[in-house]
Amino acid sequence: MRRRDLLLQLIPTLGAAGASVQVQAQNMALPQLLTRTIDSSGEQIPLVGLGSWITFNVGNDRPARVHCAEVMRHFFEAGGRLIDSSPMYGSSQGVIGDGLQTLSAQRRVFAADKVWTSSSGAAQIEASRQLWRLPRFDLLQVHNLVAWQEQLPLLQAMKAAGQLRYVGITTSEGRRHREFEHLMRSQRIDFVQFSYNLLDREAEERLLPLARERGIAVLVNRPFRQGALLRQLQRHPLPAWASEIDCVNWAQFALKFIVSHPAVSCAIPATRDIAHVRENMGAARGRLPDEAFRQRMVAHVERL
Repeated sequence: MRRRDLLLQLIPTLGAAGASVQVQAQNMALPQLLTRTIDSSGEQIPLVGLGSWITFNVGNDRPARVHCAEVMRHFFEAGGRLIDSSPMYGSSQGVIGDGLQTLSAQRRVFAADKVWTSSSGAAQIEASRQLWRLPRFDLLQVHNLVAWQEQLPLLQAMKAAGQLRYVGITTSEGRRHREFEHLMRSQRIDFVQFSYNLLDREAEERLLPLARERGIAVLVNRPFRQGALLRQLQRHPLPAWASEIDCVNWAQFALKFIVSHPAVSCAIPATRDIAHVRENMGAARGRLPDEAFRQRMVAHVERL
């Protein structure tokens, strides 16, 4: 083979390798990714994950599905692992499955899904698994406590049989906290998921302390109030003192408040914007606020 022909064949491979080296070099230049321990296993997960409510519900729109795969690629390249979805999120599960297959990322993802039915949980879980195109889930959660009396024993049996690694329950927007607390005290649960952010801090009173006491990992949903919190904050300049915790934008400010709580394992902001997913992952690097600084953050936002 002539040298020119050989080089022409190698150019795409060299280009891809160069891009990979560039990403690795960029990540090496960044501060270490911050993680937190899952108490029930000792496994570490990054402090920021990726949600899929609304953002990945793009139906059969092929360009939109390709774009979601690009969002996932940037998420993984930034060190992300945990992706969360649910059967109630429209086409999101299938979009995630397409992305994982496109990226050959089935072994990189920490797959968190939910069971959301009052009928056969096993059938729904199997349908979800096929959409994700995975041999098994890492975490399954009873979504909004729907039929938890039937579904929670199912998940616990799956875990005992080696078909699942972690069991959890979820709620959002401050709903059913009393029943949620009862289950945290009475059931064998590895994870809980609920809402917590700079303005919605009810979880600080009982749920977050109880999770820490019981050794239960915490996923935080609605960290930006579905974007409403950021839209409110972005009307104002980021305070100069935010640089003391390595924040360069309001998204990182809001996320660092959440993940700096010692009971929080991972916040799961949802986005379909590549720039935003990289900004969000920046909250899992650099300095985190201590308790006094967290109170300063709350006071500042409440004055805006």
